[in-house]
Amino acid sequence: MLPTLLGKKIGMTQIYLEDGRAVPVTVVQAGPCTVVQVKREATDGYNALQIGIGSRRPHGSPKRHSATKPATGHARKSGVDPAHRLREVPWDGQGEVKPGQQVTCQVFEGVRYVDVVGTSKGCGFAGVMKRHGFHGGPATHGQSDRARAPGAIGGGNSDPSRVWKGKKMPGQMGNVRRTARNLEVVRVDRERSVLLIKGAVPGPNGGWLLVRKAKTKSAAPVASA
Repeated sequence: MLPTLLGKKIGMTQIYLEDGRAVPVTVVQAGPCTVVQVKREATDGYNALQIGIGSRRPHGSPKRHSATKPATGHARKSGVDPAHRLREVPWDGQGEVKPGQQVTCQVFEGVRYVDVVGTSKGCGFAGVMKRHGFHGGPATHGQSDRARAPGAIGGGNSDPSRVWKGKKMPGQMGNVRRTARNLEVVRVDRERSVLLIKGAVPGPNGGWLLVRKAKTKSAAPVASA
């Protein structure tokens, strides 16, 4: 199958390489994921796998409120928790894969670069200085309440008589889907099902991630632990 897993961001730390360099890494609990559904070109028109991990059930909520009846019947075929977080991922159609099969971080053995998809930290409503890096207005020349204002947003004339689409303005910051591409896999810990990925990945600690083989970059494989 293609190297793709659901995981959870544990946090960041640093490790020392064999040459003595210290590199920052993000610890990602990658899997184990359960195959919930297998889609084949002969029956569904394309090849894909539906995998699940963890639970969508809020902490302390009753089990009877965790999933709908259709979701319960769908999960019963593979014997997984109906409240699993599900995601459909591409599959090359090679090999024998059955519902209920476990997929671990071993699928990333030999993979050097990955793309990590997650939801960025939400910062609420933010101004232009925090959201876009504006330097603000002048601290003198008579102004008193425009220090953090964006300034003029129009053309200043009768044309175009509107604000251009895409203008950098205050608004909601963060809490959007983001993809960090071509991150280097420093180490694969098969015993703990953990990936050590160089640099930062989107989202807070405890956030759910999708880790897949990089689509635009490849290199020599990384050693497994």
